[in-house]
Amino acid sequence: MREVVDGVFEVGIGYVNVHLVVTDDGVVLVDTGLPGRSGKIAQVLYKMRRSIGDVRTVLLTHHHPDHTGGLAEVRRRSGARIVAHQADVPYVTGDRRPVYRHPVLKVSSLIMGTPEPVPVDDIVTTDGYQPLPGFTALHTPGHTAGHLCYLLDRSGGILFAGDAAAGKRGGRVGSTPKMVSADLDEQARSVARLAGMDFEHAVFGHGRAVTGRAVERFREFVAA
Repeated sequence: MREVVDGVFEVGIGYVNVHLVVTDDGVVLVDTGLPGRSGKIAQVLYKMRRSIGDVRTVLLTHHHPDHTGGLAEVRRRSGARIVAHQADVPYVTGDRRPVYRHPVLKVSSLIMGTPEPVPVDDIVTTDGYQPLPGFTALHTPGHTAGHLCYLLDRSGGILFAGDAAAGKRGGRVGSTPKMVSADLDEQARSVARLAGMDFEHAVFGHGRAVTGRAVERFREFVAA
């Protein structure tokens, strides 16, 4: 665990990051990590002198199991409100199952299994929706049809980029593996849109956070 910026903590769970945001009304969790690993979230909260019961809201960036694997357990233990985009909701609730065509993804899905279905309380249908004070949901399709980034109005702006992009060595921004994205062209358009916004820091589902001048790193990535 490390504090990226004021009250925003990054927790590595295997190869994926989840993020905890401390607010006046409790803890906001951005994604829940791999299946069977929610205990790591509870351990980190304990070190912060909090408990998983303090999680009030879970903001999902997208439906992939490495981001929703701990959702059911977190929900059971906290009663947290779940936020997701309408295009990804059927995969979270279990009404639809993803189809993986790449052999590596097929094997990975068999190993991880299908996350337990969970109801979604707050379904995002409009770009720019504010699920919580200070948080803006940005519809950034491409990685999945309902991929969301979240922009937090704190410390000059903090972008929770999910898998729209990835953090690389040297503070660079790069792409996620092509085989895991539904529509690469649409994802590129979403990243270009993010590069036209204003934020100082960025955290990712995979890779290293960028602290300071993060939007410039996005612009460099888009221009490359």
